[in-house]
Amino acid sequence: MNVSPRTKDPRTPEHERVVPRFTLEGVPDADVRTYPFTTGDKLGLSMLRFQREPCDDAVLIIHGLTTSSDMFIMPEHENLVRHLLDHGFTDVWTLDSRMSNRHPYNLLRHRYTLDDVAAFDHPAAVARIRQEIGDKRLHVICHCLGSVSFMMSLFGGVVEGITSVIASSAALTPRIPTWSRLKLAVAPFLLERVLDLPYLDPNARHEPLLSRSGLLGRAVELLHPECDVPACHMLSMMWGTGWPAIYHHENLHDVTHQRGGDLHGATSVHYYRHLRKMVSAGGAVKYDPSDPKFDHLPDDYFDFAEEIETPVLLVTGESNHVFTDSNIVCYQRLESLAPGRHLLEVIPRYGHQDLFMGKDSARDVFPRFVRYLNAHRGERRRRWVQPHAQEDSTRTTH
Repeated sequence: MNVSPRTKDPRTPEHERVVPRFTLEGVPDADVRTYPFTTGDKLGLSMLRFQREPCDDAVLIIHGLTTSSDMFIMPEHENLVRHLLDHGFTDVWTLDSRMSNRHPYNLLRHRYTLDDVAAFDHPAAVARIRQEIGDKRLHVICHCLGSVSFMMSLFGGVVEGITSVIASSAALTPRIPTWSRLKLAVAPFLLERVLDLPYLDPNARHEPLLSRSGLLGRAVELLHPECDVPACHMLSMMWGTGWPAIYHHENLHDVTHQRGGDLHGATSVHYYRHLRKMVSAGGAVKYDPSDPKFDHLPDDYFDFAEEIETPVLLVTGESNHVFTDSNIVCYQRLESLAPGRHLLEVIPRYGHQDLFMGKDSARDVFPRFVRYLNAHRGERRRRWVQPHAQEDSTRTTH
C-alpha cells in the first residue's frame, strides 16, 4: 500500500488496519517467546525474546511512554530487532513496561511516576533476563522516557551488571521546547479536572463527536494542517512542539504514518507532572522525595556518576522537537564527571521518534548502534563499583 504522508487513501476506511496490531510479522526468522514477570509493586509486565542462536551478548530494548515493543519490530521496513539479529546480536529482548500500550495501566487515572518505572520495572526485567542468560554480557538500548527511567535505574544503583547503554533522545537532563513547557504547566489540570479525561488518546478523533475525547481530537485537528492523519495531530499535541512534532514526515514510511494511532497508545497525564518537575529542576529528580518507597533511589542521579562504570552512548536527532538538546547537555555533564567514558551521537536529518521508526533508520541510525555494541562485546560485565583507571576513549560528537 502506497499512501502519501500528506493524504489518506480514499479507498481505505479510517479504522481499517494495513498492519495487524501487536503483530510479530516484522521478525519472521527468529524464535519468539514471551516472558512474563512481576514487579516489586505487584504489576504484571512482559518481555519478548527474539533468538536465532545462543549469543554471549544479549540486547534489551526499552520503549518510551505510550509506545511498546512494536516500535522495534515494524514489518513495513527493516526494524531494529531484525537489524541486530542480522548483525551478530542473535539474542534480543524487548521490554513492555507499565508505560507500554500492550498493557492496560496507561488507561487508568493512575499516579505512577518515572520513579516507579526506575525502582520496579527495570530491575525486575533485568533480573528475569539474568535467569535465562546467566552471566553473559547484557547491553541496553533505551528511548524517550524509557531512557530517562532506565538511566535513573542505572545511575541510582538499582540495576547493575550492564555492559553498555545506548540512551536515545533524553537521559538524566530532560529539556523541552518553550511551547511544551506551557503545555506541561496546564495540561494535567485541564485534562483531569476540567475535561475529566482519564487519559489522552492519539485516536481521540475517532471517538463520538459529542464526547469529551472526540471534541478534543477535533479541536486539535484544526490546529494541524500539515497532514490528514488525525493520530499524527494528537501526537504532536501530546509530545513536543511542531507540525509534526515527534518525527519528520519525510522520514516515515507511508504505512507507519497511517498507523500512528496503533504504534502510540493512550496515556494518563501523571507522568507529565513528573517530567515537568524534572525539566524545572534541570535534571532527573524524584517526584515525591518523602515517599519511602523510593528511599533507595538517590536525590541526585549525578552523585554516583563517577562510580558507574557502564559506558553510555547518548543519541539524539539533530532536530529533536520533543527533548531538544537534552542528551547533549547530559553528555556534557557526564563528561565533566567521568571524562572519556561516555559518547555522543547527533544524527543529522532526524528528530525524536523517527530515529527508530524511520523508513531509512536501518541505513542511517542502526549501524551506529551496532558499531557501539561491537566496541563493547569483549568487555566483562560492569558493576556498580569504584572505577579503575580509564583507558583512552574517542568521543564522537557532531
